[in-house]
Amino acid sequence: MDEMTLLNCLTRRRRSKRNTIKNPVPDATIHQLHGLISGTAATSHDGPVTACVQLIGGGVAAMDSFMSWIGGKKALRSMITASFPVHFERYIEVFGGAGWVLFCKQPGNHFEVFNDYNGYLTNLYRCVRDQPQELIERLRFVLNSRVDFERIKKTLSQGACADAVERAAMFYQLIRYSYASGLKSYAGQPHDIWANFPSIEQAHRRLAKVVIENKDFEKVIRQYDRPESFFYLDPPYYETEGYYFNVGEGGFTPQDHIRLCGTLMGMEGKFLLSYNDHPYIGELYGRPGIWIERVSRINNIRQRYDGGCLFDELLIANYNMRERANRQPTQISLFDYEKQAAQDET
Repeated sequence: MDEMTLLNCLTRRRRSKRNTIKNPVPDATIHQLHGLISGTAATSHDGPVTACVQLIGGGVAAMDSFMSWIGGKKALRSMITASFPVHFERYIEVFGGAGWVLFCKQPGNHFEVFNDYNGYLTNLYRCVRDQPQELIERLRFVLNSRVDFERIKKTLSQGACADAVERAAMFYQLIRYSYASGLKSYAGQPHDIWANFPSIEQAHRRLAKVVIENKDFEKVIRQYDRPESFFYLDPPYYETEGYYFNVGEGGFTPQDHIRLCGTLMGMEGKFLLSYNDHPYIGELYGRPGIWIERVSRINNIRQRYDGGCLFDELLIANYNMRERANRQPTQISLFDYEKQAAQDET
């Protein structure tokens, strides 16, 4: 039975007076499932859409982040998680950002760490995890205005806000109301921040057991490195370091690319690294035991004036990124089976 047939069946069963259902599926749940199947998934305070899919279909849909961020991996998250190693006991996301990969992967039974060097960002994540309702209340009556944007930006730049939840609310406004989530300039675009509240509540549930760190990448790698550890890293891309001299962080230097490479080459665990496709990066990591694959995604920023423009990126790992795909069961026909049996006999 496909998803749409299932939906129609559920709807008919609720409308039929002859059927008696001990635990009927709520109308809101059916509405959410219909939205998910049609590509216009709705959310409500009654629960996330992914929980609805897990309840009815037995699977779990990829979860969206509650925020946006420069260089976010929304477009590549499924490809990245499909390239994860088969086995690991510790998952560490070193350059957390919007957490698109963390939210896409299933929690599992392993230990999870979210790290970012931006203290305002990690404070926001802690408030989403530990104080989501307080954060939502601080955001409920904020204004989307240039005056407020500049005031908040100045307050955070000066470190003049001591309250953690208030800092988180201010930083979230900067993210949502800035151009391309760059935190620097006011976008001047309409945005309903109330529409983000269900996502914050959903992220709160997902982050419940996640350790949140605010450390330099080298320190967090050395702290959690074990043979059973797996690190996903999405550092600032080469020759784009200037984008990261921003509110809450001191930036990423060209020398940090070399330091990152040296740290990864000396680690015990496994790593998967995403980078821009630059000759310097290919040369830096082009060594024995390192796997490099080129992938392409839509260039979101250039779509406005160059439709269909692609952006090439690299996935770099110290293990075979196809190992998970190679372990997937394959379906063969009876003809293939008989052919293989004949070859075995000869």
